[in-house]
Amino acid sequence: MPKKTFSYAIYEALKQEMVRDPTVIIMGEDVGRFGGCFGVTRDLWKIFGEERVRDTPISESAFIGGGAGAAASGLRPVVELMFVDFFGVAMDQIYNQAAKLRYMSGGQCKFPMVLRTTIGGGFRAAAQHSQVLYALFAHVPGIKVVVPSTPYDAKGLLITAIRDDDFVMYFEHKKLYPIEGEVPDEPYTIPFGVADVKREGDDVTVVAMAYMVHEAMKAADELAKEGISVEIVDPRTLAPLDTDTIVKSVEKTGRLVVVDEDYIYFGATGEIITRVVERGVALKAPPKRVATPRVPIPFSPTLEDEILPNKDKIKKAIKETMK
Repeated sequence: MPKKTFSYAIYEALKQEMVRDPTVIIMGEDVGRFGGCFGVTRDLWKIFGEERVRDTPISESAFIGGGAGAAASGLRPVVELMFVDFFGVAMDQIYNQAAKLRYMSGGQCKFPMVLRTTIGGGFRAAAQHSQVLYALFAHVPGIKVVVPSTPYDAKGLLITAIRDDDFVMYFEHKKLYPIEGEVPDEPYTIPFGVADVKREGDDVTVVAMAYMVHEAMKAADELAKEGISVEIVDPRTLAPLDTDTIVKSVEKTGRLVVVDEDYIYFGATGEIITRVVERGVALKAPPKRVATPRVPIPFSPTLEDEILPNKDKIKKAIKETMK
């Protein structure tokens, strides 16, 4: 199976779906001639033309609202929000329109819109370009929340998102773009609400998302040398969330650590732990959370590194559950 970068896997999914379905269009800032702020849309403008790959003005409320209207009118728009941090100026279009129109039509109107956006820190991009924030959208009814961590998952989940008749938000961590992995050339889908066990283990379950899956894998590799066996579960989608796979893993290990680069307050870490506790799983130790504290992401490299989760913080949390 050929190896491809996370970025190329997304590009390939977009290209193959545009070939398959002429109603699929792309909209956003710099997605056309420039090939995307992070180079993901590449040469799609040259292949499909400006009618299907549309550069938009710098007005998130306008082009996300335009995407919502296009979806309600029979197209399948893939709209790019350059950074998730910019959602505020288009929140009405996201949570009051895109998320609710299918419900408010009594199911008569399909709403096949995908909103792609980037997340994540570590680039010294400061407080307005470094957040994760997907928990905000998982909180809202009517939004499916997709968070891939590997090139294979990125392609399969995006194809599923484009073919879905509901509104999907698709989150791409910027640190994942250059990461390589095996990806089939042919189109394929990965169902929503099905977590993936990235690594099997016996002593502790680590649930991690997006780039934190890779930090958790590093921690697990180092702890294996100390005789600690770590199982890593990647939910892949937060809405819907595959509680059964997480619970099954924790029932086996008896310990739980949840890792998330999003803010710790009222976030995915608390939701996942609550679901496990509500199932009555017998834990050998209190569950642990490793997440970003409730502070703006600093520009200072030293301060940013201090607040973001990493393999050393994950190792510490795992060891605390092993005491």
